[in-house]
Amino acid sequence: MHRLFDTGAQIFDFSGSCMQITTHTPTVLGVDIEMLRAALDSRAINASLTQYWRVSVVELTSSTQSDLIELVTRGSAQAGDVVVADYQSSGRGRLTRTFEAAPGTALLCSFYIRPTRNKDDWGWIPLIAGVCVAQSLPGVDPRVKWPNDILVNEKKISGLIAQVVNDGVVIGIGINVGMQSSELPVPHATSLAIEGTVNISRNELLINLLNTFETNFTAWDQGNDHIQAIYRDFSATLGQSVEVHYPDGRVESGTAVSISPSGELVLADGVHVLAADIIHLR
Repeated sequence: MHRLFDTGAQIFDFSGSCMQITTHTPTVLGVDIEMLRAALDSRAINASLTQYWRVSVVELTSSTQSDLIELVTRGSAQAGDVVVADYQSSGRGRLTRTFEAAPGTALLCSFYIRPTRNKDDWGWIPLIAGVCVAQSLPGVDPRVKWPNDILVNEKKISGLIAQVVNDGVVIGIGINVGMQSSELPVPHATSLAIEGTVNISRNELLINLLNTFETNFTAWDQGNDHIQAIYRDFSATLGQSVEVHYPDGRVESGTAVSISPSGELVLADGVHVLAADIIHLR
């Protein structure tokens, strides 16, 4: 189980907005960048959440994921604790990659949960988190690419990582919010600003995300597997011809047909993929 989480998933209807693209540089019309980059407000966030969540805001950290894992390891955190940062210098992504965003341009958070469901099923936790990110992004048409990149118009707008710590899981999520094209971490990325969505603050986005996750996770933890059908609806991978790049350098191709009960990607030939980079073939 630790292998699945440690090497697995890494780090979004807005109406009335538009996007004009020049030859080289996107110019977004009708988007309030100041709103998208508005300061994080822990009091306002906590006031809009259930008592399950306790959100702490930090201006600067190396990694919200590392911070929360340390607190959990020391016994200083409990389920529902959330750390959100305006800027992190060494954000953690899947397969030991790093993630960095300019201050105020992304929603960067980690939260701790303690599932009661059998650990054999925990592979679904990062997939549930990915669905919840997609459900929290109104106004765009998000799709979840296994293991958990969130795509808009085939470009990455969010990623997440989930790691088993003690008897629980720390989930880290990064969502590109107010980034301009020159601030994107990679060429195949995008942001809410670039997509020309209506204005939403990072505070509102985090509230949407945590409320959505609580609803879906609680149902799943109590044995309700409706999230599996929702995942299929959001999936950009199922039904696609894919190329699987394993961490050890092996590569194989096939058609992605389903997700196993433990969260593995299942290919048409019966192969179960636990941890790998997936390339969608056209």
